[in-house]
Amino acid sequence: MNIDLTELCARLQIDPIPDNDNRGPLFITGLNTPTLAGANDLCFAETSDQAAAVAASAAGAVLVPEDFPPIDGPVMIRLPSPRNAFFSIAEVFVPASEVTGIHPSAVIAEDAELGAGVAVGACAVIAPGATIGERSIIGPGSYVGPNVTLGPDCVIEANVSLLRDSTLGARCVVHAGSTIGGDGFGFRWDGQGHRKVPQLGRVIIEDDCDIGCNCCVDRATIGVTRIRRGSKIDNLVQIAHNCELGEHVIMAGQSGIAGSSRIGNGTLVGGQVAISDHVQVGAGVRVGGQSGVTKDVPDGANVFGTPARAVKDTLRELAALAQLPRLIKQIKRQDQEIAALRERLEALEQSTGER
Repeated sequence: MNIDLTELCARLQIDPIPDNDNRGPLFITGLNTPTLAGANDLCFAETSDQAAAVAASAAGAVLVPEDFPPIDGPVMIRLPSPRNAFFSIAEVFVPASEVTGIHPSAVIAEDAELGAGVAVGACAVIAPGATIGERSIIGPGSYVGPNVTLGPDCVIEANVSLLRDSTLGARCVVHAGSTIGGDGFGFRWDGQGHRKVPQLGRVIIEDDCDIGCNCCVDRATIGVTRIRRGSKIDNLVQIAHNCELGEHVIMAGQSGIAGSSRIGNGTLVGGQVAISDHVQVGAGVRVGGQSGVTKDVPDGANVFGTPARAVKDTLRELAALAQLPRLIKQIKRQDQEIAALRERLEALEQSTGER
């Protein structure tokens, strides 16, 4: 990728004449941090305390706020939100998919329906009854099971398993190694052993969802496990059977939600959070990392800890807990002082009695 800086300015819809414009044409070939950037890289800074780092940078150009101090160094392009502009430009530099066309080693059932422009990678398998929307990409080694439906413009990366009857909407991304529609973890004790409960439901993932690497979204026991539109799931996340994630939910890495729980719209779930089964987490909730959610959480709450409760309560308790070593020493010292006083009192009582 090699783009003239003035073209990038045009993409940002700003004055194409930045600071230090007397250097002539500048072509941008990549994006980087100020520390690692080279002469044809673009980077960004957000606050004036980054001025020294920008001045020392070898970057060709830097996106900065409008009030950023003038410096000698890279070309500075001033605009209201350099971070947002930077990541808008980053979309231009995303590499095109390596998967194009239908690889000769792919196995595609005769009755599978592939829309126009679908690409299927090496050794991928598309089972009978599957439907794949226009321009979707199936990565190498992936499996699209019976009666699976994908909307248009989906990206299924390498070694993904989309198991029977699962449905994904438009523009969904499933990253490498994830499994959608595996059996939920359901067993019952029959007096002699754990007997498997048939998992007869399915998974529905709505439009514009992103599923990270090595995630599992289990099919429902009966009914549907559902992830609503716009939700984003990090790597190594477990979504159990019959769960429902609302719209625009974020679940960070290594978090998990047990069976039949619900998460409301716009909720953020931190890393390594565990949500118990049959729990209702409201809309707009913030769950701090490594929390254990064992009961319902109302809309808009900020919770943290195990069991998860209001952040201010947890922090108060943690502050008190940190005082325990000092308090234990104090109690021991007081016990010693009390014991010494008792000895003196007993000695005084004995001496008074003898008189």
